[in-house]
Amino acid sequence: MKIEFTSSQIDRLKSLGSDLSREMCFETTAQRESQFKELEKTLVLNAKKHLNKLRQDERKPLLARVQESLVNRLTQEGFVQVVTPTIISKKFLEQMTIDESHDLYAQVFWVDKNKCLRPMLAPNLYSVSRELLKIWEKPVRIFEIGSCFRKESQGHCHLNEFTMLNLVEWGTPIGERDQRIRELADLVMNATGLTAYQFEAEESVVYGTTIDVVKDGLELGSSSKGPHPLDPAWGITDSWVGIGFGLERLLMIREKKNNIQALARSIAYLDGVRLNIK
Repeated sequence: MKIEFTSSQIDRLKSLGSDLSREMCFETTAQRESQFKELEKTLVLNAKKHLNKLRQDERKPLLARVQESLVNRLTQEGFVQVVTPTIISKKFLEQMTIDESHDLYAQVFWVDKNKCLRPMLAPNLYSVSRELLKIWEKPVRIFEIGSCFRKESQGHCHLNEFTMLNLVEWGTPIGERDQRIRELADLVMNATGLTAYQFEAEESVVYGTTIDVVKDGLELGSSSKGPHPLDPAWGITDSWVGIGFGLERLLMIREKKNNIQALARSIAYLDGVRLNIK
């Protein structure tokens, strides 16, 4: 008879950071219980050490540190950071072609009939860019890092609230757009400490054909370029490139975590460590 960890034991060990990649079988229940207690003790000890290091040395969780690293790197490259509201108007979504018939519409968190929590950063970046293009010479380079909200199916790599980095460069020559997208993706991935990723062409429900950044089978970033059919609604005619990344996904891959919840904004986890470890 094959004796394995119980489902509650597996959940407990995973919550403490074990990936349980190796199947474990035991000859007796007593052997299983002994092994579980030993693993749990080790994982709890490691979690406490991690939290103590955070308290004494780092002082900032991973999500905050990666944001800081990205801000420093992008501003060094001439990008200007903008900070925009998380509540946006229904009109902004409609200008992105997101109406009742759109696949993304059902995922939107509505504040009232005319306002919602932004499901993406692009509408605000379009609005800010339209005004800056009247003031600044091209190329105009801006970026934002902030929360976005979608009614996502819950899983190991989906969140209802997630942190996006979106950057856009206006005035990129038409013939250089695809190469520039790859350069900007490399910039972000290197600043995050990630290597050995791939570029893949995909179809987006909002932007059409995109160049995505993929590592270990998971989409980490998605790009677009213009002139684009969305541009006229914002009064923009310039050539451009843009790319967006989910920061929690970047960290999930970098830190080799099995659950994106551990790296997100949370009251259950801190810096990837479960807080109810006792």
